[in-house]
Amino acid sequence: MTKEKTFKLVATAASGLEALVGKELRGLGIPCEVENGKALFEGTMETIATANLWLRTADRIKIIVGEFDAFSFDELFEKVKALPWEDYLPMDAEFPVAGKSIKSKLYSTPDCQSITKKAIVNRLREVYHRPATVPLAESGAFFQLEVALLKDHVTVTLDTTGPSLFKRGYRIEKGGAPLKENMAAALVMLTNWRKDRPFFDPVCGSGTICIEAALIGHNIAPGFNREFVCETWDWFDSAVFEKVRKEADEQADYDVELDIMGSDINGKMIEIAKANAEEIGLGDSITFKQLALRDFTTEKEYGVMVANPPYGERLGEEESVRKLYKEMGEVFRPLKTWSKYILTSDLTFEQYYGARATKKRKLYNGALRTDLFQYWGERPPRKPREE
Repeated sequence: MTKEKTFKLVATAASGLEALVGKELRGLGIPCEVENGKALFEGTMETIATANLWLRTADRIKIIVGEFDAFSFDELFEKVKALPWEDYLPMDAEFPVAGKSIKSKLYSTPDCQSITKKAIVNRLREVYHRPATVPLAESGAFFQLEVALLKDHVTVTLDTTGPSLFKRGYRIEKGGAPLKENMAAALVMLTNWRKDRPFFDPVCGSGTICIEAALIGHNIAPGFNREFVCETWDWFDSAVFEKVRKEADEQADYDVELDIMGSDINGKMIEIAKANAEEIGLGDSITFKQLALRDFTTEKEYGVMVANPPYGERLGEEESVRKLYKEMGEVFRPLKTWSKYILTSDLTFEQYYGARATKKRKLYNGALRTDLFQYWGERPPRKPREE
């Protein structure tokens, strides 16, 4: 397969983050269309490598192998078999088929998966001249496929990412209810923070939000520290990833001075946060310190605060969590020039914080519905224009 071949691609995302993924793709010079939970685009192997390396808020990059309508299992079998599987799967490929079916006539997901698998096996047997009596070895490279049905429309995809994009490779340890790295990056990107302003997470836990802010501030590609499954495929040109990684390294600004701080009442979490920051080489870019939220004070102005406090979902936690929200209000409200962004599933948060949010944004933290309560600070005065 030539590296100039054009693929139909999809970047999947958590509900509520797809617009951010679209914005990121366009920022990389990749035109796209945003739909619920995904962004659709086209490109070459280099586009696949670029998207995997640079997208901060997506989950996976998949190749769309085929799309069609199917109303019977026979139709599903024939249309899957008609796809050019030999372009993607070598004779010894290991290719499990995941599946989902929503509002479709073919509602049995296990049946859809097994019929898809059977159709691909039949196609590969014919192409590679394998007898029906000998099973395919499936001892080679890994290719994760998915057959997804929505209102009788079938999309068959091949995952190029491997472990989800949120697995950046720097989290040595995490706390009890960790925020995924791509969600943490999204929270930073939904603020008005710029790298010349202070940034603070008052309940930093294992440090993920601060580390994602530092990656953004230094313009470091979030996938720089990890491998992707498509790099193991014999038809994927290894020189492509070498080129994209080299360009990413050249674009990183390691010298910029950042003012990023994270604090937590739990000293053990602060040690974990420091270790995680060191793991990705950002130990000098972030200050982590043990501090009770009520003891936070600052003379700095025009900063941005992002917090993912406990939500009080567990039995008996509600009271202590709401006390924390009240403390947040008392400590943060006097900081008029700071913008504050607080993520929680407690929709009565404003009542305990003691102020109405400027804006709210619905996001899903995993399967949990949460709101990002946004309190915008005063804008810095405009610098006088030089004559």
